[in-house]
Amino acid sequence: MGTKTIGLREDVYEELKARKREDESFTDLVDRLLDETTTDWREGFGTLSEETAEELEQAVKRSRKRTGNGLSARQREALSELADAEADDETA
Repeated sequence: MGTKTIGLREDVYEELKARKREDESFTDLVDRLLDETTTDWREGFGTLSEETAEELEQAVKRSRKRTGNGLSARQREALSELADAEADDETA
């Protein structure tokens, strides 16, 4: 397997160096850190209580309704402005 040279800011290098174990290469360190941060997205499923899940669902519904209402109002306003502009063009 080949190797690659990468550039790091000095502060990032120092932080990595501080986390590196005595018996580790930098490759081993990066590999270990990547393993620690890689998680299976399915691990968190089913961890919310029923009450929390219901609160979250209601919050999403309220947010969607507010967004929908806002979009509808902006659409009505745009259509009204378009109709006014067309009326102005017809009278000109």
